[in-house]
Amino acid sequence: MTIIFASSHWTTQLHSMSLRVTKTLGHTAAVWAVKILPEQGLMLTGSADKTIKLWKAGRCERTFTGHEDCVRGLAILSDTEFLSCANDASIRRWQISGECLQIYYGHTNYIYSISVFPHCKDFVTTGEDRSLRIWKQGECAQIIRLPAQSVWSCCVLDNGDIVVGASDGIIRVFTESLERTASAEEIQAFENELSQATIDPKTSDLGDINADDLPGREHLKEPGTREGQTRLIRDNGKVEAYQWSVSEGRWIKIGEVVGSSGATQQTSGRVLFEGKEYDYVFTIDVNENGPSYKLPYNICDDPWLTAYNFLQKNDLNAMFLDQVAKFIIDNTKGHTLGGNTDTGFSDPFTGSGRYVPGSSSGSNAVPAPDPFTGAGRYVPGAASNVVAPLSGVVDPFTGRGAYQATDAKAENIYFPKKEAVTFDQANPTQILGKLKELNGSAPEEQKLTEDDLILLEKLLFVTCNTSAETPTAQQLQTLWKAINWPEDIVFPALDILRLSIRHPSMNDNFCSEKDSIRFSSHLLKFLSRNGKQANQLLALRTLCNCFVSQAGQRLMMSQRDTIMSHAIELKLGGNKNIHVALATLTLNYAVWLHKVNNIEGKAQCLSVISTVIEVVQDLEAIFRLLVALGTLISDDTNAVQLAKSLGVDSQIKKYVSVSEPAKVSECCRFVLNLL
Repeated sequence: MTIIFASSHWTTQLHSMSLRVTKTLGHTAAVWAVKILPEQGLMLTGSADKTIKLWKAGRCERTFTGHEDCVRGLAILSDTEFLSCANDASIRRWQISGECLQIYYGHTNYIYSISVFPHCKDFVTTGEDRSLRIWKQGECAQIIRLPAQSVWSCCVLDNGDIVVGASDGIIRVFTESLERTASAEEIQAFENELSQATIDPKTSDLGDINADDLPGREHLKEPGTREGQTRLIRDNGKVEAYQWSVSEGRWIKIGEVVGSSGATQQTSGRVLFEGKEYDYVFTIDVNENGPSYKLPYNICDDPWLTAYNFLQKNDLNAMFLDQVAKFIIDNTKGHTLGGNTDTGFSDPFTGSGRYVPGSSSGSNAVPAPDPFTGAGRYVPGAASNVVAPLSGVVDPFTGRGAYQATDAKAENIYFPKKEAVTFDQANPTQILGKLKELNGSAPEEQKLTEDDLILLEKLLFVTCNTSAETPTAQQLQTLWKAINWPEDIVFPALDILRLSIRHPSMNDNFCSEKDSIRFSSHLLKFLSRNGKQANQLLALRTLCNCFVSQAGQRLMMSQRDTIMSHAIELKLGGNKNIHVALATLTLNYAVWLHKVNNIEGKAQCLSVISTVIEVVQDLEAIFRLLVALGTLISDDTNAVQLAKSLGVDSQIKKYVSVSEPAKVSECCRFVLNLL
């Protein structure tokens, strides 16, 4: 049995059951796709370096060039032919000898995925233009629009059905079989959802649009001439898009077009760059001595996708993605056009600039930056993202006051940590906005009234600002009602809980002996491995924040076994924010176990550290685990022996060589000195 991993590093790694590892160097950018050819020992890889490579026995046999942007997908046609799709919106058919046999065009944006029908050379593709396209005999035979901007993946089943996954978090199956066709009600619901979508003409195949020149609804009386033909009409001041279905003989509404005013450059006040008009053209300086780059942006564009395209175009490190996207959001004041139907299922390179649970974007972020949760934390590849603490205290975890490699004498300023680390930053306006938006989809009996929303707004103000006010019982009851929403929509309520639990009064109420079991049990259900990642993250952060007051500390210590056994289950996920939250929870337990010198608790915590540190890769999570480890074994020879028996010293030695951030290697050295 052989497993192949497509890696975002510069290697393709082959892992066999005998634990032998072969590294095959060749691509110069991220590897997006891997396929095995029928001939024994042959495989293909597609990369962001715009090439496809043929491998045999760990050696690159041939490189296929032709695509003008990242290669995103591969599909095998036969022993001698295969297909590829790319960000250049093209599909290519190749011969294994290296010749490109045919190029197919149809998509108007990135093509993410391609899959072949069984026993023939017909295939399907999906992409960033909201469409699934079915190709037969080399022609696009059918276009199926979806009510989601990004259609990430497709797969043709053995029975010919097509499965697609999209950015709205829904998996849909399309079939030609009458026996498996959905009910009329389900099909109508799908068409209704599709008709309510908004379309950005810049990312679609609609072309330049002047609403004043469009015909009215009578234009739909004329039949279309081909499958997938698009027709625009003007109806009550809005521009609507329809697509012709040959099989049904009718026009199907596929959405409303936004940004179609027909303004000219002279009347719109926009900026011309490389022959196109934009709302903004920013100048980006990546470093002090390097060149400047121009970044064009329209307010109806996705800031994350724009940032990713900018980095790709200028061959810049993808680790700058967060910084560039945040720069766009901050400098456009968050302006966007069109409806936002994103429900949180989004790719790190193309996700939207929406509210992110626990995020710190926005001008209302409070309070001061923290090394573990705020702008002063380690961000891989960030050139300069340190923010000085607002207080005058120099802390090792906050950036400018931190240990520097040039210091004459290293001093252990990392552990034992004396106080719990909390997740404090937030944008109350965005949280409340998302809460109000999702309130519309809450079950009728759980909907919040306008008075309820006002109560939660006041609660956020009280708990996010230095205030002498005490949250009321009515506010607490309303919050409890909100955090019992269905798991698909509960995350903004959990974010309010995360912030509120820091207030002594809220901490006492939720964590008191009377309500503590109900409260902790409710949080633990969000830590299920199959749960929503946003809920997992916010539940972990809420548990971390419980440590700020005595009632929360008592609850966390009394429920330590249950909480840690649930939390550690999340170690296998790939979400680095969850890993950081899990490491922080472990650190906070270490702080209190050090204070009470509970050797049984320390043994459990050391075991968790030993298990988790083998899995996580994010250096901020590693740093917090190192601080937790150092805190646990400080001034305790029994804990030192326990750590040694677990082999922790050999697990962490590799972090001594980490150059950035320096705090990881420095903290690691101090821990190893104790061991």
